[in-house]
Amino acid sequence: MKTEMTYPAYSSLKLDWPLERVLRVTISRGAMNSMDYELHHDLGGIWRLIDADPNVSVVVITGEGRAFSAGGDFDMVDRIINDHTFRMQMWKDGRQLVENMLACGKPVISAINGAAAGGGLAAALLADISIAGRTVKLVDGHTTLGVAADDHAVAIWPLLVGMAKSKYYLMTNDPLTGEEAERIGLVSLCVDNDKVMEKALEIAARLSNGAPEAIRFTKHALNNWIRSAWPAFEASLAFGILGFTGPEAREGLAALREKRPPNFPQITHV
Repeated sequence: MKTEMTYPAYSSLKLDWPLERVLRVTISRGAMNSMDYELHHDLGGIWRLIDADPNVSVVVITGEGRAFSAGGDFDMVDRIINDHTFRMQMWKDGRQLVENMLACGKPVISAINGAAAGGGLAAALLADISIAGRTVKLVDGHTTLGVAADDHAVAIWPLLVGMAKSKYYLMTNDPLTGEEAERIGLVSLCVDNDKVMEKALEIAARLSNGAPEAIRFTKHALNNWIRSAWPAFEASLAFGILGFTGPEAREGLAALREKRPPNFPQITHV
């Protein structure tokens, strides 16, 4: 007898079943699917429910419309800067997103259909297989805001692209196209933008018809490489949250809102 898993009524995540035993999670929050607290919290927590759902063999995560997810919205960032209790909750949720995606036994495929940044890019790149549109833009975005790269990047970018590329892209925040991301190994595959979901579902069908235990144990074993970087990830998350208490994040947010280059204060104490 089939057991139905009951998922919460998410306000910014849409769930559907495009194929048998394939659950699709679609980020749906406005034109760029930017994150408020609720979306950030829900995206961190849904993976434990998926892991426990006996009806799911594979997960596909994507964004609605022209973006995957452009990271945190300005109001959420402002609240992180000004509210210590909220800042600590965001630290906890950011940690859970990484922890729960690693712990989810079901293979996860990201269909990166449009721009991805910040926490959205974290979900895209923590997927086991990532499919990016050829011209979509990927950018970490943290140092532009005035905080250290956190979310996921310190844990996984060096494994994917090496230290030299990681330092370049995470320190400069230069954007990458899907094509360039595939060339350097940041994503699994790139395809034409209008073929992203088609390719993701093709791979999902192959995995859902594969040997489930063999695939899940392979994922678990490979994720130990990321777990081995956990101390570095914890440090990056702490530094990122610490940055929200200082002047650089305030100037970074103001510059983004005013659509101007930031004028970060020059310091001598670090």
